[in-house]
Amino acid sequence: MTTPRDILRRVRRIEVRTRRLVSDRYAGAYHSVFRGRGMEFDEVREYQPGDDARDIDWNVTARMGRPFIKKFVEERELTLMLLADLSASTRFGSIARLKRDLIVELVAVLAFSAVRNNDRTGLILFTDAVERYVPPRKGVSHALRLLRETMAWTPRGIGTRLAAAVDYLNRVQPRRTVSFLISDFVDGGDPAEADRLLAVGARRHDLVAVCVRDRLEQAWPAAGVVRWRDAETGRLRLLDTSDARARRALTLAQSEARDALLRRLAARRIDLIELDTARPYDAALRRFFLERERRRRI
Repeated sequence: MTTPRDILRRVRRIEVRTRRLVSDRYAGAYHSVFRGRGMEFDEVREYQPGDDARDIDWNVTARMGRPFIKKFVEERELTLMLLADLSASTRFGSIARLKRDLIVELVAVLAFSAVRNNDRTGLILFTDAVERYVPPRKGVSHALRLLRETMAWTPRGIGTRLAAAVDYLNRVQPRRTVSFLISDFVDGGDPAEADRLLAVGARRHDLVAVCVRDRLEQAWPAAGVVRWRDAETGRLRLLDTSDARARRALTLAQSEARDALLRRLAARRIDLIELDTARPYDAALRRFFLERERRRRI
């Protein structure tokens, strides 16, 4: 049985590891990729050769008898929302860790990146319904709270319904946010409903999908006849994994599901980060930040 002391020890280990990653690799990239809501007035200063004449403050210029310009700074403060899937299928992991363990670390990395940039962070924990909402706030103590909540939460539901999470985001955050939807995307809900609400979410927010997978789900080993229970439906099946055709069918089904997900997200211009429980996630996050920065400069 996991005790509160065990959870605190795990929180501390993850905090140390992820804050080091943020300091070394992510904080600057996060800042440059996710921009503020616009520009806000800072001060006026005297006009200098080369300044844009459109920035001249004519009221101050008239009073002072010489040209002054308005100086603006980026309105940096952002709201980061983390939507974390804690359904039963995330409690699977074949090699290094469970999918849920990886989801917990991603929550930590992104929350501490927001802390370094003085942004607010909120959390939505969901299964086939939204189970926990923590409103956005700033600070290290708040980031640690989000990490503890994600790690310690005992889900009531077992299924996955992405539409419920995105719909809740749209209702509680009417202003634009940067939102990470972190899930294995084993969605048991209505695909049409999910597509509609993802489209709405992508228009209102900077929505990024993070798909957490395990390689055993994509390439089954030849292990003979196995009893396999679907974690989210409870359905029990006997699978003869020694049959090469059966293994190919399973692999094909996973490949088709991935292709369908890529098409759905691309149609709504939602970025996708794909992560594997057996591989370090930092390289994939760096690629995402670099690609976003490249596109922003075009």
